Amino acid sequence: MTQDGQGSAGGEAPTGHYIVCGGNALAHRLVVELTEHYDVPVVALVPDRSRDHGPRIAQLPGVAAVLEYGTVTGEALGAAGAATARGIALVDGDDQQNIHAALGAEERNPGIRIVLRVFNQRLGEHIERLLPNCAALSGSATAAPAFANGVLGRPNSVEVDGRYLYIAHDEDITASRLCLVADRIDRRDLTRVRLLPDSAGRAAEFIALARRLGDNGPADPSAAPPTTPEDHGGLAALQALTAEPPLRVPWTSRLRWTLLDALRYVTGARMRLVLGTALVAVVLSTVVLWTANRDAGWSVYLALLDLAGAAQPDDPGHGGSLQRVAQVVITFCGITFMPLATAIVVEALASGRRGLPRGPGAGVSGHVVVVGLGNVGTRVATLVHATGVPVVCVERDPQARGIAAVRALGIPVLVGDAPLESQLRRARIHRARALAAVTSDDAVNLEAALEARAVQPHVRIVVRLFDDDFAHHVYATLGNVASRSVSYLSAPAFAAALMGREVLGTLSVYRHVLLIAELAVEAGTGPVGRDLHAVEAPGGVRVIAVRRAGRAVLQWNPADRARRLEVGDRIVVAATRSGLARLGDPLPPAPDGPPAPDGPAAADGGAGAAAGGAPVSP
Repeated sequence: MTQDGQGSAGGEAPTGHYIVCGGNALAHRLVVELTEHYDVPVVALVPDRSRDHGPRIAQLPGVAAVLEYGTVTGEALGAAGAATARGIALVDGDDQQNIHAALGAEERNPGIRIVLRVFNQRLGEHIERLLPNCAALSGSATAAPAFANGVLGRPNSVEVDGRYLYIAHDEDITASRLCLVADRIDRRDLTRVRLLPDSAGRAAEFIALARRLGDNGPADPSAAPPTTPEDHGGLAALQALTAEPPLRVPWTSRLRWTLLDALRYVTGARMRLVLGTALVAVVLSTVVLWTANRDAGWSVYLALLDLAGAAQPDDPGHGGSLQRVAQVVITFCGITFMPLATAIVVEALASGRRGLPRGPGAGVSGHVVVVGLGNVGTRVATLVHATGVPVVCVERDPQARGIAAVRALGIPVLVGDAPLESQLRRARIHRARALAAVTSDDAVNLEAALEARAVQPHVRIVVRLFDDDFAHHVYATLGNVASRSVSYLSAPAFAAALMGREVLGTLSVYRHVLLIAELAVEAGTGPVGRDLHAVEAPGGVRVIAVRRAGRAVLQWNPADRARRLEVGDRIVVAATRSGLARLGDPLPPAPDGPPAPDGPAAADGGAGAAAGGAPVSP
């Protein structure tokens, strides 16, 4: 065991600190969140300082100490100062190890704030009931919707009180927007993006949108003031829907995909040729029956009976010899169809009982290919499958636990260490609608994206990338590729939970994260006694809804922004990571002078008018 203490005297861990246990990407991002945005002392407990993200964590400024322990034992908790810590995050290891460490921390320091990563969310709910000051989160569950919605081509959304908040860009921005969340968006240089810009006040958001879009039709370019080069770029706004953005997949398409996939899985090319010929013969024979009887219902009835082998030879009918020939043809064709139907049913039942992963059918199309069946890939495949869109998975490790999970859903899986190009072709990437490359290796994910583009240049691609610089180059170079980072999406939620904030979800503006959180106004906290302008003044925060004390209904975009918040109120905010961190800190005292009135006068000529507040009738 080694220790590298920074700012700790005599190798002793500080008091009132936070402990982060883990050496993976999520632990790295979480340490960055706590030290840079919350400015709190952190002790990192890594399994190996020389592997994974251990070296990066050891080099982060602001870390009080870095301890190396293979597992989070009682000795490790004692060395990290769990007895005097304010909170501990367990973001590495499996569910059993994290739960065991959480119980050990609670025993040493009753009431310590505990945040642990779990894959089994149901188990996490039970742990939260067992430990009163514990939050059990799933990094993959937090990030997977962003990947799934990316490959499906619909916006990622966060549900708040029956409304679904999502990010709209440029021409998709409507008059019902809640607030502007980003400007200066340029895919070739994402460093220029400003998230929740605060330099010109809240009213500037609507002025900028009015200049860009116009309120009564297209804006007049000649009326717009001259702009500087740095003002150019896209806009992004937060909008709300009363229902989750739908994915329009007709039931007829789902039925067609299912039948064709089953047919092509249990038959070869020659068998399909025979079946096609038989089907044509049945259709023509049915037409002959209709010609003889001039009764469509009776003709179909006779054809189905003959097809099932239940012909009635004692019924001469009215068609003479031609009708009898048609019935014989249909009966012999039925001899071909019945074994096929039996084979499809037996294969479907037997493959599920054998527990063998099924490969994709030869004719699958319009599907999503998911590369990597780790925690994230498994959840992405499950979410896409739930929409009715066909899914084909590719996994190199035959021991990956995600194989069993997707196999139970009947999703085809290609397993093996064959070249990625060969696996993608077997997954019929040339007929796919999208690719999600979500392995834990950036290089493998990029390789999958490039191989997919080589086969089908216009396929939609979402890749999982950890390195920000790498992701920026991908955005600038590959036009139809979007990147997501699991740790980047989930770390803000873990940090906020560790600090006692309730994050409802995360939305992404390319590689920037926007947090949607609901906070209670409590005595002694910064927002109490402040109006919405004062809460938003430091920047990085937009109050999008307020629930007044004693009321059950949220007020969206409240017009009376000069009314002060009281104890018992709840606010829903869209915030950057730094902005959400500041909400928990006491705000600076109000300037000297008479207090601003709580009524409409505060909106006339004061801060409310400057920030775009509207007078409210008494």
